[in-house]
This record gives sequence, C-alpha cells and structure tokens, in this order.
Amino acid sequence: MPSMIGSNGNINGFASSSGLTLGQPNMMEAGHLHPLDMATNTSESDIARFRDDDFDSATKSGSDNPEGGSGDDQENPRPKKKRYHRHTQHQIQEMEAFFKECPHPDDKQRKELSRELGLEPLQVKFWFQNKRTQMKTQHERHENTQLRNENEKLRADNMRYREALGNASCPNCGGPTALGEMSFDEHHLRLDNARLREEIDRISAIAAKYVGKPLGNYPLMSSPVPSRGPLDLGVGSFGGQPGMGGEMYGAGDLLRSISAPSEADKPMIIELAVAAMEELVRMAQMGEPLWMTSLDGSMTVLNEDEYIRTFPRGVGPKQNGFKTEASRESAVVIMNHINLVEILMDVNQWSTVFSGIVSRALTLEVLSTGVAGNYNGALQVMTAEFQVPSPLVPTRESYYVRYCKQHADGTWAVVDVSLDNLRPNPAPRSCQRRPSGCLIQEMPNGYSKVTWVEHAEVDERGVHNLYKQLVSSGHAFGAKRWVATLDRQCERLASAMASNIPTGDVGVITNQEGRKSMLKLAERMVISFCAGVSASTTHTWTTLSGTGADDVRVMTRKSVDDPGRPPGIVLSAATSFWLPVPPKRVFEFLRDENSRSEWDILSNGGIVQEMAHIANGRDTGNCVSLLRSANSSQSNMLILQESCSDPTASFVIYAPVDIVSMNVVLNGSDPDYVALLPSGFAILPDGAGIGDSGSGGGSLLTVAFQILVDSVPTAKLSLGSVATVNNLIACTVERIKAALS
Repeated sequence: MPSMIGSNGNINGFASSSGLTLGQPNMMEAGHLHPLDMATNTSESDIARFRDDDFDSATKSGSDNPEGGSGDDQENPRPKKKRYHRHTQHQIQEMEAFFKECPHPDDKQRKELSRELGLEPLQVKFWFQNKRTQMKTQHERHENTQLRNENEKLRADNMRYREALGNASCPNCGGPTALGEMSFDEHHLRLDNARLREEIDRISAIAAKYVGKPLGNYPLMSSPVPSRGPLDLGVGSFGGQPGMGGEMYGAGDLLRSISAPSEADKPMIIELAVAAMEELVRMAQMGEPLWMTSLDGSMTVLNEDEYIRTFPRGVGPKQNGFKTEASRESAVVIMNHINLVEILMDVNQWSTVFSGIVSRALTLEVLSTGVAGNYNGALQVMTAEFQVPSPLVPTRESYYVRYCKQHADGTWAVVDVSLDNLRPNPAPRSCQRRPSGCLIQEMPNGYSKVTWVEHAEVDERGVHNLYKQLVSSGHAFGAKRWVATLDRQCERLASAMASNIPTGDVGVITNQEGRKSMLKLAERMVISFCAGVSASTTHTWTTLSGTGADDVRVMTRKSVDDPGRPPGIVLSAATSFWLPVPPKRVFEFLRDENSRSEWDILSNGGIVQEMAHIANGRDTGNCVSLLRSANSSQSNMLILQESCSDPTASFVIYAPVDIVSMNVVLNGSDPDYVALLPSGFAILPDGAGIGDSGSGGGSLLTVAFQILVDSVPTAKLSLGSVATVNNLIACTVERIKAALS
C-alpha cells in the first residue's frame, strides 16, 4: 500500500487537491476500491498484517493530517513521526452490523454512525462503498464458479448422449432409434430427412448418368404417396408413358431438347420456389389496389403498376414484345383438400383433370417428395404445354418448378414459376410464368375453397385474329378457366363415385363398375380429342386452300401397337369459325341426339336414339351417352359421346365403338383396350359477353374429325382420302351454320 503514496503524500493517479481526491464517488460505485480504506475490504484475520502500514482513518484526504486533528492543530503541526491507524475492530463490527441492515445509508445515517464511532462521515461513506464493491466481487466470483461447474457437467452429459446416439439401434428394424429425450415426431423427421437425402443423391446420379440422352429415357422418382390413377379419385386414367400427360403422338420430340436442371442450378431453384410461394400467398390474399375488376365485370385482373411496387424483385425482366396476363378467381369445389393437392402434384392426374388446358406435361426431376408421407415441401421441375382447343392458337410451352407447402393455418398452396431466367442464354419461349398457382383451404363436408392466381408474360403474336379478343382478355388461359375446369371435374368425380343412382329412368346405367369403366373410356376419348386439336409444336397442320369454306387444316398420324387406337394411318382435320350465336345455344344444339341428323352426315339423316347415359354434373348437358343411329349401315356400331360445359368452355366429343366392346365395358372390364378415334366440337365464347355465363355474345366453334384412312401403317396417303375428309368437314360446317342461323 505505501507504493500508492507519492512523495508529497498524494495518492498516485489523483490530483493534489483534497476535494478532487475524495470527490470520486462514481469511481467507487463503478467497482474501484478507495485506497484510503483497504483494510476494511479484508477479513478480520488479515487486519493484523496492516498495522502501521495502514492508513489512519483520519488521513482520508492525502494531506499531512496524521491524527485527524482540528484546524488549530493543523496550523501548529507537531514535529513528530506520522502514524497511520486502521479502523478499530469495534468500528468494523459496528459498520458490518449496520451494513447487513442497510447497505446504502443516507447522509443522516452516515453522520449518526460517524458520531457514534468517532469517524468522519466521508470515512464511513467510503467504507460502505468499498464494502459494497467487495460483496459484489465475491458474489460474481461465486457465481462464476457455479456456472463453470454447471458447464462442465453439461459438457459431460453432452458427450455421454452423443456416445449413446452413435451406438443406439432399433430392436425391430436395426436402424437408428429414438432416445427418451428425442420426441417421436423428431425421430420420424430425422428418418425422413435421411430418406430424402438418399433420394436426392440417387436422382443426381441418374441425371449425371443420362446427360446427353433423350429425356424420355430419364427414370422418374416415385411419389411419397403411392401414385394412384385418377380413376381412384373418380377420374379416369389413360394409356401412355409414365409422367406424360395427353396424347403420345410424337410428344417425346417436344421434350427431347429439355434437360433436367444441373446441380449448380438446384440451390437457385429452391430459393426461387420459396420466394414464389411467398408472392403467391400474398397475391391470393391481397385486394385493391393490387387487384381490380375487369371492364366487363367478369374477372379480377392485376394492376401492373401496383404489382411492380409491391413485388419489386420479381423473377426477371419482361421480354420485348411480351404482354402480361394476370387474373385471380375463387370457388368452392366438391373435393377433399388432400385429394386436390395430390392431383396437382401428380403429373398424370393433373394433366388428365385439366386436359382441356394442358396438352402435354412431364416431370423432369423431383428435387423433394415432401415429408411425413405427404406433399408438404414437395419440389418438382416440370415442363408443360398449355392449349386452347383450336389449331388457330399456338400452344404455350413452359419450363418451371412446382412447389407445394402446407402453411401454419392448415392451408395448402401449390405454386409454379418459370426457370428460364436461371439459364445464361434461355431458350426463347412463348410463355414466361411468374408465380402462379392456388391456395386450397379445407371446408366442411369434403369441400375445399380454391383461390387461383394465374400470372404470365406471353407472346400473343401467333394468335389468329378470330381468337385475339378471347386470348388478350385473359379468358383463354386465365384463372377463371382453370377454376371452372376444376369445378367441373370435381362434379364429374362426385358423380363417378355416387352410389345412390335412381333406377326409375330408362337407360340410366346403375352398375357401379360399369359406370366407372364407361366414364374412364369417355375420359380417354376427351383427352385424345383435346390433345389432337391444338396447334402443338409436336405436330404440324397443313392448311388446305381453295376449299371455298373456312380454312381446313389436316395432318396425318401413324398408329402402331397402340391398343387404344386402331392401327393404320389416321387423318385428322380441323377448322375453327365464328358463329353469331351464344355458346350455350350451340352446345345444346350439338349435344342433343334429336338434332344430330341436321349436321351429322354419317347418320344419313336417320333418327339417333340414346341407348344409355350417365349424368356427371348438375347441368343436364353434362353427361356420357351411348347413341345408336337407326339408319346406320353398320348395325354393330354405337356412338360413345361425352358432353360437358362450364362458363368458360364446352365440348361435345364422340367416337364410334362396336357393340361387343361396349358390352365388355358396361360389365366393368378394363376399357383401355377399346380402340377410339374421337371427333367432335370445342365451343368457346368469342370474348364478348363472357360475364353472362356464356349466354351472351358469339361463339368460336372448332370442328375436328379423326378418320382411319388406311389400316396399314406403312401405306401412302392418297389425295382422294384428303379430299374426302375435307369435303366431310366443309359440309358439316355448312350444315351447322344453316341450322343455327
């Protein structure tokens, strides 16, 4: 302690003024021990060691006042050796006792205590300050020791648990087992993660192995839920390659040049999918000013300026010459929300349910199958071709990722977003999909509320003038079209699963297995018609000139080893034209067997009778029928017909079938081996009066025929066959125009 005293008696580090020396209470409170009273910060057993080396309590200021005398004594200092005394044991005991009662005495208490003990008030003040600091230090030291001991214990426990985890095994399966400290759910999540990691590694290995080979050779991942045919949901399935929707005529050529994503792309794909999911959910839930009602009041459309302000990041810049199409639609549909999610995440079921919009679809790679046995977190890289059922509207090809997620409130969401911008030099496509998809909310009694957002940037320059208004208004590919199709298909599903069929009506098929088989056959017929009538990149239409009627487009296809189609050369012919008649009236005219003789040349003007039917919707026009022509030269042939209508599109599709085959189907046998060549009509609104559920404005009618012109697939197509088919379609068009005008 003497080392702290300067030659002039001042404390090192403090000024010579006694006021400044003593006036450092802040330093004391901050944890610095005051040098004048170090003895008080020790235990009583240490006091003897200080003795004369300690400061006398009176020499608190660092001045030459050895005994703490009065001012008179200071004026007449005695020439004797300085002596410094510690506090007496009595003084310390008294202050210790007071400290236990009151660690922070006020001025009055300090003065009273100093008077009783014969000390200066400042001496008392600093003793209490130092005592508080000492107690704080001791407490912290004790706390540190406790924490250190606890830390060592936790470290030892951690090592023990790690060892146990490494050696644990399940007595049933031999795999990793859950310890008592690990929850059941956590254990299963770990197992799922391990399985997903194995699947991703396996897919990556497969992708690397098949680089440079046609995409059709890529093996596809299996779904976490066993893949079901749409028939299991009341919707039929169809023949074709796994993972491919629609017709198989040359569809592999469409996708041959499209490769699965590289390993380097996958982190960016995941990041893009997560951002797209967030955008979709917000867009589905936001109202004005982001969304506005269209001028005709029939749909909700996007405010582009507000979209750019709300979502400044987006998925890349708009391409030159491209136009934005964005719409939103909601509906309550009769289907369980889990089944809806399964349909959307299974490419076969999805392309089947939306066959009027999706001509072809393929899953290129499954990045994640989801967790816990469902599609929550599922991630798929896909390519698809979207269509309008007419050769006058080019299909829209899109390369995108599809992401499915279950949100905290139980709502499911499925989002698509284009991946073209991930490539340094993206291939030019006619459709760039910004975050699009739907939110699915569970409703009572097996219903679901679906909110659909469709948002794309498209090149409309190839669209024929006849269809420009329909396409540019957003009704051809927009959210309303998707929701109306889904609602219609959910009705179809419900009717297929119905068991309480009234038996009073003549011709109603009540056999459950027979109903399923007939509906499955009719569904394949519809898919075949829709995929064969559009302007797909997989087939080229040839326009026949000089017909005098509307342009008729034809193409040939060879059918070989396809049990669902007769072998040989098939000639397809189609034409589209405008009628000044509302779509509803056109649909009722074409579907009614009583008016069939007015346009069907092949019926030779004879009466057509309905032999049997299956209603599959609320509207009486939605049904599958078996028809028979009284004057038909082929008495062993029937006509299978499906008519279906929703506010955005209507179809009347039919195909000749032989009686023997239909009897087999009606007995519940597999209909996949019944050969069909469907023909029929696609009826769309012309873009005017759409808001009135198809009852206003004119109609855009597409007529399409498929005819087997030669049963030998290698035969040459004769010009006579082309002329015959051309005359057939031209005559049919003229008859329809005459009957409806």
